Amino acid sequence: MAFRRTMCALGATALTGALILATAPAASADQTRRDQWALDVLQAKSAWKVSTGKGVTVAVIDTGVNAEHQDLKGNVLKGKDFVDGDSDAAPAESDSNLSTNHGTEMASLIAGHGHGAGAADGVMGLAPAAKILPIRWGGGSFANEIRYAVDNGASIISISVSTSQGFSEDRAAVDYALQHNVLIVTASGNEGKAGMIDFPGEFPGVLTVGGVDKSGDIWEGSNYGPQVLLTAPATDIVSAGWPGNKLRIGTGTSTSAAFTSAAAALIKAKLPELTPGQIANRLAKTAVLPASAKGLSLPDEKYGYGSIRPLAALTDDIPAGSKYGPLAAPGSDGSSAAASTGTSDTDSASEKQKADQKQMLFFAVLGVVALVVIGLIVLVVVKLSRRNKNNNGGPGGPGVYPHSGQQPFPPQQNPYQQPVSPQQQNPYQQQSTPPHGQWPSQQ
Repeated sequence: MAFRRTMCALGATALTGALILATAPAASADQTRRDQWALDVLQAKSAWKVSTGKGVTVAVIDTGVNAEHQDLKGNVLKGKDFVDGDSDAAPAESDSNLSTNHGTEMASLIAGHGHGAGAADGVMGLAPAAKILPIRWGGGSFANEIRYAVDNGASIISISVSTSQGFSEDRAAVDYALQHNVLIVTASGNEGKAGMIDFPGEFPGVLTVGGVDKSGDIWEGSNYGPQVLLTAPATDIVSAGWPGNKLRIGTGTSTSAAFTSAAAALIKAKLPELTPGQIANRLAKTAVLPASAKGLSLPDEKYGYGSIRPLAALTDDIPAGSKYGPLAAPGSDGSSAAASTGTSDTDSASEKQKADQKQMLFFAVLGVVALVVIGLIVLVVVKLSRRNKNNNGGPGGPGVYPHSGQQPFPPQQNPYQQPVSPQQQNPYQQQSTPPHGQWPSQQ
């Protein structure tokens, strides 16, 4: 379901997460829009009453974007071509193969505006008023492309291509984006296997998205692993093509990343103060699982926290949450984190050992203090008991009832006893039940 394209310049193999595409047959406006089933599932028309993505720029790092397509014209900014080194980020006109189509398709799913009377025909994106910053990927590293996107006004970066190599400069570029309040969204890939998440999806701080079918169940080709945080529609998706004004239909997690990028743009337009992690937080807190996946411990390696619901993410009362939300903070997760911060496994083990030693010293001191306090209490009790015997004529004297069970002092509580903390609950564990009919039945 995916194709791999050899990047000759760097000798690296790039997993593009591309679609299986075919030119769509001629169809009426109504039929074309009906074929865009994902818009219905994502409750796009209702979401557009709240936000259309106006004022938000989404960078599409891909194979180039056809800015003259009738469903995109006016929504595509001047970008950069990192293949030819100029400002024309259109696909190569001499090459109309599947890889060249890819960037135009993703851009249309994000910010397509349709055409014709009332924009009733053609491809409508989930954030139709957003702007696309087209960036034609040069292959291999994404560092220059990511930094260009950040420096040229992008709030969201959509990457539906990937590489099997984890470049150190890419880790630094991801951190750079987060520091500048820019969310990076990428696709999980299309082999249907565990452990096949490529870069940038492996990096902490990146929102990695898997794919679901029309029923809401995980698409069989969706790669999975702990990096997956959300899912979105991935099968039989209508998009804009290249060359000319063609339409395409295809399947792959690339579309899932595009829809999620568009949903993030809707949220950013309405709540511009949110950080990338807080945007991801709203998407995760409102995500939904299909009936077949109820009861899973979240995040699940295939579904993440569930499938996106843009309308709920826009309208539900959700606290902003922490800066990184469900995203892995840079430098906090596994080998990627160690590499991104310049630390090694040995350094981490040393730090852990120091922390353990400090903890042991703390408890040792606490134990000594507790013994001293208990000793003082015992000493006071003994002295008072002897004083009572001397004042009252010994055992049996007035005021003493040795067999009554009465204690001369109430039980003492150890002032250093630590309260037991309640077990922490996963804040994303609870899922709301999707409204009836949200995911239409597979026909």
